[in-house]
Amino acid sequence: MKVIRLHDGKERALLRRHPWVFAGAIARGGADSGETVRVDAADGRVLGWAAFSPNSQIRLRMWSFDAEQRIDRDFFRLRLQQAIARRARLGLDMRAVRLVHGESDGLPGCIVDRYGDIVVLQALAAGIERNKAMLAALLRELLPEARVFERSDAGVRGLEGLQPASGWLHGHGETRVDIEEHGMRFHVDVQTGHKTGFYLDQRDNRARFAALVREQRLDRVLNGYGYTGGFTLAALAGGARQVLTVDSSAPALAQAQEHVRLNGFDAARSTMLDADVNATLRSLREQGRRFDAIVLDPPKLAPTAASAARAARAYKDINRLALTLLEPGGWLFTFSCSGGIDAQLFQSIVAGAALDAGVEADIVARARAGADHPVLLSFPEGEYLKGLLLQTR
Repeated sequence: MKVIRLHDGKERALLRRHPWVFAGAIARGGADSGETVRVDAADGRVLGWAAFSPNSQIRLRMWSFDAEQRIDRDFFRLRLQQAIARRARLGLDMRAVRLVHGESDGLPGCIVDRYGDIVVLQALAAGIERNKAMLAALLRELLPEARVFERSDAGVRGLEGLQPASGWLHGHGETRVDIEEHGMRFHVDVQTGHKTGFYLDQRDNRARFAALVREQRLDRVLNGYGYTGGFTLAALAGGARQVLTVDSSAPALAQAQEHVRLNGFDAARSTMLDADVNATLRSLREQGRRFDAIVLDPPKLAPTAASAARAARAYKDINRLALTLLEPGGWLFTFSCSGGIDAQLFQSIVAGAALDAGVEADIVARARAGADHPVLLSFPEGEYLKGLLLQTR
């Protein structure tokens, strides 16, 4: 058993049940990548058990704060069982759902998403990487009808000193599967799609947007960073007459157009534009175009706090441009999925964008990921997705 001793006073975050310990907090001790270690305070108190990440600034990710806990196969099995049961109790569609959400489910760096008969495992930290074969086997035991595919190719693995990894862990065959969400059908490819294949975190927000379009009778909608058309379908389902979807990925837009067809919508109501969103917003402003509602759901621009300043400028620019394209009383549904931008900073950025655009707007609602992406009270970093639904005056 290897022991990590912390500097005096550095145990305070752990006593508040925050699951991360940074490199500067460690007085002595080390271990192999992903190895489970005991964590002691400077005075010798046992604080719990953690996975050691020698290459990451987040040097320890806590498995348990119980000094008597054994970190073994039974531990991981129970964690998975509890996470799956938590979703089932919420009454969620268990065929398209996030089953494990990392630290918030007691498995730091572990993502498990389910799409039909495929369960996707994503190892984002050294501890999960070291135990992923066991986790895959346990998922097969708990979900015997499912195949297990790995999508450990996110950039954050580089911070852990890990190489990208993707492929079948259990099972084989077709990587594309159909899912249904609020009556709408989507093709999901777990091998080539973004993240683990689909943006499950926006499920509730797509439903909210469809209801908004319907209730407010919004005719002209722009979906920026539209990817495979989730918010496009929501707008069409809500009754929008014209939806412009902009994305810089031609394959994603082709999939979006296929989703329009798959769900029986008139293709004449939907326009796909393969272009840079920022440049398109500028061009539309120059053309004098106006919209009743705009969705902005850009990719992660600030994965860490170090990149927040640059990302803030980008967020401000696109929101400023979008606000100038709205009709009076128009709606902006704007998001950030960047961990380096918290909700307060995001609101401040958008407020600055409105000021520069000469537009007054009200916050009608705040948005976050769905209930299958829980946020532990002691781990606010788990709330990575934040959104604002604004109406201009």
